Order: sequence, then C-alpha cells, then structure tokens
Amino acid sequence: MSIGIWILGNQLSHENTALNSILTEKLSAKIIFIESLNFVQQRCYHQQKLIFIWSAMRHFAQQLQAENYNIDYKIGLDFLSILTAWIQENNITQLRLMLPCDRPFLKLIKAWNLPCQIKFYPNNNFLWQPEEFQQWAKSRKRLILEDFYRESRKKWHILLTENNQPIGGKWNLDKENRQPPKKNLSPPKTLFFPPDNITLEVKEKVKKLNINTYGKSDNFSWAVTRKDALKVLNNFINNCLEKFGKYQDAMITNQEFMWHSLISPYLNIGLLQPLEVIKAVEKTYFDDNLPLNSVEGFIRQILGWREYMYGIYHYVEEDYFQGNYFNHQQPLPDFFWDSSKTKMNCLNQVLKQTENTGYAHHIQRLMILSNYGLIAGISPQALEDWFHSVYIDAYDWVMQTNVLGMGQFADGGILASKPYASSANYIHKMSDYCTNCQYNYKEKSTENACPFNYLYWDFLHRHEDKLKSQGRMNLVLKHLEKISPETWEKIKYLKQLNLNHKINT
Repeated sequence: MSIGIWILGNQLSHENTALNSILTEKLSAKIIFIESLNFVQQRCYHQQKLIFIWSAMRHFAQQLQAENYNIDYKIGLDFLSILTAWIQENNITQLRLMLPCDRPFLKLIKAWNLPCQIKFYPNNNFLWQPEEFQQWAKSRKRLILEDFYRESRKKWHILLTENNQPIGGKWNLDKENRQPPKKNLSPPKTLFFPPDNITLEVKEKVKKLNINTYGKSDNFSWAVTRKDALKVLNNFINNCLEKFGKYQDAMITNQEFMWHSLISPYLNIGLLQPLEVIKAVEKTYFDDNLPLNSVEGFIRQILGWREYMYGIYHYVEEDYFQGNYFNHQQPLPDFFWDSSKTKMNCLNQVLKQTENTGYAHHIQRLMILSNYGLIAGISPQALEDWFHSVYIDAYDWVMQTNVLGMGQFADGGILASKPYASSANYIHKMSDYCTNCQYNYKEKSTENACPFNYLYWDFLHRHEDKLKSQGRMNLVLKHLEKISPETWEKIKYLKQLNLNHKINT
C-alpha cells in the first residue's frame, strides 16, 4: 500500500491523527499541503486570514520536512486537480486525512472521484467527537450549555474536588465576572510577532491577488508557528488571566484586545490543543492562587462554549443553517464592509478594529455587531457570511452556530434561551463608546437618538407575539405598554430612515 497524507490548513499539529498514523512509515509515506486560489474566492476573506493560514501552513510544512517527513507543497487553482495529479504521480493507493471540521468541505471531498481510497481519522482539534456529543444529546429535551459544561468538567476532571464537586462550591462564577470598565484602565501589552521571510512572502502574494479581499494587512503580527502560539498562551496566563474574568465583556476605545487571550486562531488551526490550554490555566490556578472567577470563566469558554458549538454544529440537520425565525430579510448595510460609512461610534470602533486586525472579542461581536443585525432585521445568512469572511478565527462550524443560533436567534431557541437583543443602555454600561458618539444613548424617539434604542423597541414591538413564547422575555415586553402611540410613530419613522440609509450613514 502506498500512503498519502493530506494536511489541511486548519490541521497544523503534530497531534494530527492522520499524521500520527504514519509515525513508523514517515520516510515512505508522502504528505501534501495545498494552497488553493479557487477555494479562497468563495467569499471575500480578510487579508490577514489568508496570510495567517498560508504562512502557518508553510511554516508547519517546513518543520515536518526538517523532521524527515516526505513533503510536497503545492500552490494552484483548485484542490481536486492538484490532489488528483499528485495521487497519480506518486501511485498513492490510500489517501489519509483528519476529518475536516466543517460539514460543506467534508461533503465536497466525499463527492470527489479520487483515483484512490480515502480514509478519514478523528479530528482531535476538539475534545468531544460528534458521535460522543450525539450520545450525550439524544436523551435530552433541551440542549443546555450549562449541562454540557458540567458534564465536560466531570469527564476531564477540571477544577473539581476529589468528590467530583466544583472547587469553590459553584460550577459557574459568571456573576462575579463581566464588570463595566473603570476609568483609566490600562490593559497589558499584547504580544505580537514581526513577520519573518516566509510571512513577508505570503503578504506579498496576498497583496497581488486578483480577487476581492477585506481589511488591511500592513500590520499583520499574528503568530504563525506553534512555538510562538505557546508564547501567546503563556503571556495571557502570566499577564492577563488575573483580570480576564472581571473585564471580559468590557469595551474601551482604541483598546482592541483588553485582557483577552487571542488564542482562538491558534486553537482553530491546531497550533494549540484545547486540553493543553485548559490544563495550563488550571495548573496556574493551583500554583499561583489566581482568582477562581477568571480561571473558571476562561475554561468555560473553551471546555464549555467552544466544544458545545462544535457539537451542536454536527448534531443539527442541514436545514438548521437556513433558519430565519423572525423572517428577517434586510440586506447587509455597506458600513459592515467600510467602517467609515457609519456615524455610530460603537459600530465604527468595532468595524475599524476588525478591518485592521481581523479580530474583535466576543462581546463586541455579540452585543454590537450581532445585536445590530438582529434588531435591524438583517438577513441572518447574510450576516453569518460576513462574519465568516472578516474574522481570522472564523470557520463554518463556529460561525453558523454562533451567529445564526446565538446572535440572531434564527433557530427559534434551539441554542439560546432568549434573543441577545439590547438597547444602547447595555453598550453605555459596558463601554466608553457612547461618550464620543453624536447620538444620544438616552433618547429613543428623536433624530438625535441612538439607533440601537429605536431599533430595539421596534424589534420587540414587531415580534411581540413570538417573543412572548420565550419566558425570559415577558418582563421586558411589559414595557411596550408604557410607550405612547405618538412615540411609536416616531420610532417607526426613525427606523425607516435608518433602513433607507438616511440616518447613521
């Protein structure tokens, strides 16, 4: 048997299960990496995403070659023609690869008529395999994240006593986290890396691409090797973890990264492994007595949220991704692609940051960008496609569930227990964005009113019947009775101005 290994751009790990299958035959087996131009034309990707993936691929291929693996690195138009020619040239009889994390790409590979057998290996960029999640989920009436998180804590014995009880007496310390930012906060410096020759070569390639791309690449400084990704993790643990929980939802002008770890890109392509991250953070808690609320809150993001989203993604049926519970059909506003086209400071800040870095933290994405999309009635699928395009850590498995299920409530409550909709009051509480905005966060029915306010109340009003079925919404819906008919007319008028791009642009 002549074995070939195909390593995908988000599977760059020595723990890659397909790679590990040839440890005793690495001199005879062939390994291929492929950069496909046609594949990246399927959406308008951020330039930094393309640089990140291709540079990380080239670095990993170079490292494997230095370890005496037999490497071919191919650059061309499409995966299929390159792969087919390579299989034939090398008389490959069995192609092995780790299961792709995204369903459409797996479906695409299975549809190809390759001239050899294909053997898939489990994807160990995640702790729960899809079959294990299905086994956990099938007997439950509701798939609640908190239940899944507790099960995961027990399964890997994380932050537990000898009696399998949570250290500190509580499973979830969220009430101790997520405080508004104080004045004069000074977040720690972010660890960045100057591009080496490989990355500079990739940057030049991306600049010359004759395809639509998004964002800016001049300041690219992400890690592209496991060695540097580990430095990012250690920097977070040593300098950011202590205050992470307290300020994980805070937003400050010109402070893009706050106390966040910035490791999601590295987890999502295999440069870091989830359990090693969780164990490193847990060990620091025991060794250095760091605040439990920060440690637990961070571990919950990886062991709870990340694994849960991946499990849900592979659990639901195909039609889940076309869900549109509120039947929202508005097109994506132009300012999502060009931050200078919005006058709302919060949107401008987050969108400008996204253009410059390919990153925004979870509350900026959920409570600024997704929140606006939800209350303005933007098509969930159009918004999800944008998120997938612009973020450096974006993949189908995370954006479909996170944007459609959590951010847009497009599944009607399968994933989230209520819509994540809010007025400007939340943004004012958790950020300083409202201070330098031309709109008034206190007003809801004047032309000076923050669009988040009148869009929020209009959203509640037009979907009142559907929202009543969500028990957690009934208290806020009672406020609709206090709004006068005259105010409703003003709210509807302002909403229409907004949708016609005569306000906020």
